[in-house]
Amino acid sequence: MIFNSVAFLVFIAIFLPLYFSLKGKARLLLCLVGSYFFYGWWDWRFLSLIVFSTLIDYFVGLKLDKTEDQSTRKQLLTVSMVINLGFLGFFKYFNFFIDSFQDVLSSAGMYAGSSTLNIILPVGISFYTFQSMSYTIDVYYKKIKVESDFIRFATFISFFPQLVAGPIVRASEFLPQFQKDRKFEWDRLTAGLGQILWGFFKKVCVADSLAPFVDQCFADPGGFSSIHLLIGVIFYSFQIYCDFSGYSDIAIGLARILGFDFPDNFRKPYFSKNFSEFWTRWHISLSSWLRDYLYIPLGGNRGGSFGSYFFILIFMALAVIMTGWWWLFALQLAVIVGTYIYMKGGDSNKIMAFNYMNLMVTMLLGGLWHGANWPFVFWGFLHGFYLIVQRLASPSWNKAMDTIRVPNMIQNFIAIAIVYFFTNLAWIYFRSPNFQIATDVITGIASFENFNFGSIINKFWVIKGVIVIAILIGVEMLDERVRLYKVVMKNPTFRVASFAVLLWLIAFFGSFGSNSFIYFQF
Repeated sequence: MIFNSVAFLVFIAIFLPLYFSLKGKARLLLCLVGSYFFYGWWDWRFLSLIVFSTLIDYFVGLKLDKTEDQSTRKQLLTVSMVINLGFLGFFKYFNFFIDSFQDVLSSAGMYAGSSTLNIILPVGISFYTFQSMSYTIDVYYKKIKVESDFIRFATFISFFPQLVAGPIVRASEFLPQFQKDRKFEWDRLTAGLGQILWGFFKKVCVADSLAPFVDQCFADPGGFSSIHLLIGVIFYSFQIYCDFSGYSDIAIGLARILGFDFPDNFRKPYFSKNFSEFWTRWHISLSSWLRDYLYIPLGGNRGGSFGSYFFILIFMALAVIMTGWWWLFALQLAVIVGTYIYMKGGDSNKIMAFNYMNLMVTMLLGGLWHGANWPFVFWGFLHGFYLIVQRLASPSWNKAMDTIRVPNMIQNFIAIAIVYFFTNLAWIYFRSPNFQIATDVITGIASFENFNFGSIINKFWVIKGVIVIAILIGVEMLDERVRLYKVVMKNPTFRVASFAVLLWLIAFFGSFGSNSFIYFQF
């Protein structure tokens, strides 16, 4: 079931009155049954998967709470990790690794028969798996108390607003909110509705309006002019942002109406002045999860081990084989030699080198999390590369800006433009089904062939896209300066007027084809 569908409107119209008419266990049970119904609407067979995962982590948590023996605790944590990652790996990555292994053998002159299966990817498996794993890990490290109530724990895992596309809400933030009943509040209703309407504007007016033009460009990049492809890439940056942040806004707004507070998942990422800031504004629940449960355990900025180093080398070697980009082999050799020389400079250099390796491993796995496809991995590699270059170049950049006395406003504009440009370059690989399409898009833009407005096909789509993007940027710029959302929510007149304007915009610019959200595939 998706938010922008008639089925969901009927579901929520029935669910809300029942929810606020019940209390205690009955309300929790309604949440659980409603969430399972919401998820099962897509494919009821995969309900068994989420139920089994919930049972495993629930009982592992109870066992962890009852034992202090470190060996037993590690075994319990291992059981949880193996089962959760095993499910995720099988459904999401089995065919990917089999195909990659076959390509490796083929490149060595050996034949391997086809072993792929017709595996259906369960919607939202990456999200609820990470949410469940974070609970077990936090209980293991005694950062949170175990949840002994199964209904409460199962509702935490399957809560329908954020079940299939996040945000990934931590147990420490969410489980305590189940301790008491939430009363109906008009302020919460209006605040939630405001965020839901803004989410729908992003989804049906911006993302769904841009989608046909973007799909056209990436389906056959060789058939379009440079300016057409350039607009397609820019449109995709706003499509994926509005599609995913629109879902998050709707989920957070629904939770707010029901009495729960979720953290923000997006904070205007295209206003970022560096790549570190970008990852504090984009998909915050995932980036913070990767930081806390992967980057820091690897050693973070304190150093680490050669495990990260070899992980990167293996990934790069596989990438050379999969893509045929043998220049990556030269880069790999340069990384090996350069890192070795750098580490010989002393302990501080060694710590810094391991820091960069940990950062790259985190971003590579972040790319792989998005899908079983090498372009996703390369997207992660690019962002890891950006972050490393940023850390190396920041002192020189800041010194140069101070030396030539560039005003802060111009510095910020240049920095935002640079981050947006390179983020867009990475988005090309994220959107492309394979490297050939990505290469065709980049070379098509770089050729500057027919770089004029007359060469654009479907000019109406472009005009409409520019208008809705302009509205989006205008609202976000205003919100950056005056915290528009808080102003609107405090003033009843502004609130009614803004709701009316949003409804009018949705009705006028919206594309109502019940298009699925992009992140459902992840």
